[in-house]
Amino acid sequence: MTTAKNKGRSVLMCGDSAVSSNLTIGKDLVVKKTEFEWNDSERASVLGSFYWLHWALQLPGGLLARQFGAKRIFGLSNLFMFVMSLLMPVLARWDIKGLIMARVLQGFVGGMAWPSVHHLTAHWVPPNKRSKFITAYFGSSIGVALTFPFCGFILEKWGWSYVFYTTGVIGIVWFLAWWMFVYDTPSQHPYISQVELMHITSSLTDVVSTAKLPIPWKAVLTCVPFWIALSIQWSTGWALHTLMTQTPTYLVLMFGWNPEKIGLWSGIPHFTRFVFSLCLSFVIDSLMATGQYSRTCVRKISTTICTVVQALLIVAIVYSGCDQILVNGFLLLAMTASGASTSGPLSIMVDLSPNFASVLQGFSGIIGVIPGMISPFVLSYFTNDNNTLEAWQHFFALSGVLIAIPGLLYNFIGSSELQSWNSPIPAADPESTSINGNATAKK
Repeated sequence: MTTAKNKGRSVLMCGDSAVSSNLTIGKDLVVKKTEFEWNDSERASVLGSFYWLHWALQLPGGLLARQFGAKRIFGLSNLFMFVMSLLMPVLARWDIKGLIMARVLQGFVGGMAWPSVHHLTAHWVPPNKRSKFITAYFGSSIGVALTFPFCGFILEKWGWSYVFYTTGVIGIVWFLAWWMFVYDTPSQHPYISQVELMHITSSLTDVVSTAKLPIPWKAVLTCVPFWIALSIQWSTGWALHTLMTQTPTYLVLMFGWNPEKIGLWSGIPHFTRFVFSLCLSFVIDSLMATGQYSRTCVRKISTTICTVVQALLIVAIVYSGCDQILVNGFLLLAMTASGASTSGPLSIMVDLSPNFASVLQGFSGIIGVIPGMISPFVLSYFTNDNNTLEAWQHFFALSGVLIAIPGLLYNFIGSSELQSWNSPIPAADPESTSINGNATAKK
């Protein structure tokens, strides 16, 4: 839709690199004119606007999932985003403010999605299979791996507007399948076998309540492991937004690749991310199954990979200069390393409290989307319409620090053990029984 510029001109930072079909030759290598001439600040607003209010319904999304079920909340919030996608081309051509407003609304309603799906996980998945199941969250990575090159092809053949039309229609088709085949709890599923139903419910009896328990707000907000887990969400959020939002622009500026090539090389790492996530989740669950490793221990392994290790790889991308092999190699490894988040950060909230997983994920979602709001503006501050390699290096170096610190912090004082407040006893009834039906002794 638009191109980044160096003081008003669109030039490559690696001027001696191979000239692609997307470039014309003049005094400098100049990228082909695009439909919109936005400066860095406007680009940052368009990219970041999705996240401006994305935090607002994160916590309500978790609470609504407890009340109405994840099927409705997750499904309908996604449907709204798909419908808005169909309107993007019209609004973009009308006014950039209209496009920004549409993305704000899209992010606002879409904020309910991720917290609500944690409620589904807590009621369907036994604890020792949690890492493998949460890997299914990275179906989004398979989607990106397919969508990036697919959209690059569409953009080259028919133009950028058809990217929005195509993805919007595909999303609506997905929603129809979700609505027909998904159920909030095993007991609601009409075709589940009795053997599978008993296996799931018996494995969750000690940690998940069938009743709606009062939320222990004071215990949650004073829980140190919970706050450490939130810091990791910041870390992984910043890493993901850097790789998904900023890196494609960096590749264009460095090498002048056309959309098809950008789409291919931006998509492949998401596939390796999913494969690594799946393999690591089997390893993590197997380690826990032996009984020799605590849940906290194995979560630290995964968290270190998707924070500290990933931070080093992200910094290496921009310090590889104009070497295309190194740049893409480190990009591939950095995105692959982020696959560890399913058996690490994404699992921690369910570990701490399955009964209130959707609520915790609501808080987590608020923290996790903040990087999406501010990272485009931080990059804009460093570049200031002057996209030099040095400016990008400063941004990536800062990103590495912000990503690594929470991971190191979790290794020292973090925890993934089940918290005592997961099964609160209503204060109004001192002789009440626990959620498992076991009698509680009088104090």
